[in-house]
Amino acid sequence: MSDAFVEAAPQSHQERKSAHQSWARLLAEAERLHLPMKFLLVLPPDFINFEFDELRTYAAEYHPGEHRMLLNRSLSLNAAGRVLKPLGGMTHKELEVLYHELFHAYMDYLMVRGVPLGEPERGSDVLLRAAKEYQVCRYGEVMIAPIVQRMDDVESRYLTETESWEALNETWAVFVGWVVWSQLELPRQTGESVFHGGQDAHQWILRFKRAFENGEFRGYYVPEEPGERRLAQKRYLAKSAQLSLEEAFVIMEQALGFSNDFVKMADVSFGPAWRSTCLTGKERVN
Repeated sequence: MSDAFVEAAPQSHQERKSAHQSWARLLAEAERLHLPMKFLLVLPPDFINFEFDELRTYAAEYHPGEHRMLLNRSLSLNAAGRVLKPLGGMTHKELEVLYHELFHAYMDYLMVRGVPLGEPERGSDVLLRAAKEYQVCRYGEVMIAPIVQRMDDVESRYLTETESWEALNETWAVFVGWVVWSQLELPRQTGESVFHGGQDAHQWILRFKRAFENGEFRGYYVPEEPGERRLAQKRYLAKSAQLSLEEAFVIMEQALGFSNDFVKMADVSFGPAWRSTCLTGKERVN
C-alpha cells in the first residue's frame, strides 16, 4: 500500500486516542459548517479505516468487509496521504464525495453491529428496517439504462440480493451526497442550517424537487454474473428507478436529522402525484 495511511483500525492505545481525536475534530467541523451529523454520531470513532491514494478512475470507494474508506490524496491534509484535511478546506464537491462514503460506512456499521442501539440511535433501526423493505419492493426488479449516454433506452433487470442491496446503498448515498452539496451551494441568507426553516428552506426544497424531476437520484450496482460484468462494470439505474420520495424522507429524518416540520413542508410541496406504493412480499402475495 504505497504511502497510504490507515488512520483508523487502531492497534495501540496511542492509535485509539488519535482515532478518537480525529473523529471528534470531524464532528466539530461538521457542526460548525451546519452539515448533517445525526448518522455520524452513531458511528464509533475507530470504525472506519481511512486510506489515501492517487485515484484516477473514480473519486473514492468504500470496502464494507474491511470497513475501509479509500479517498483521493486531494482529500488529505496538504495532499500528503496521511490524515483527512479539515472539512472547511474542502470544496463542496469534495464534501459531497466524503459524505457519500461516510454514509456507506454508516450502513456498513448498521449491518455488522453486534449490540442493540441505545435510545438516541433508534432512528438507525428504523432506517435499517426501511432499507430492507425497500430492497425487496423497489430494488428487486429495476429498470436500468444499459448505455449511460442514452438514458431513455431502458431494460428491466431482476437483481440478486447482493445486487439489490448495492443498488439501494448507492442510490441512498447519492442522495446523501447531494443533500450536503446542495446545502453548501445554496446562497445563504442566514447563518443557520438550511433545514431549520425560513427562506433558505424554501429555496432548498425547490432545488430538491427539480433534482427529482431531472432524475438525479440514481444509483448503480456491479453485476454478479461474470459474463455481464465483462460487458459493464456498473449498471446504472434508469430515471424511473431512482430514489422514491418516501425513501428520501426516511433518510432525511432518520439519518440526516431533518426536523419533522421540514419534511412535512417538503412533502406538501410535492403533492400526491409524487407518492409511490412500496409493497412487501406478503402484501404482493395477498
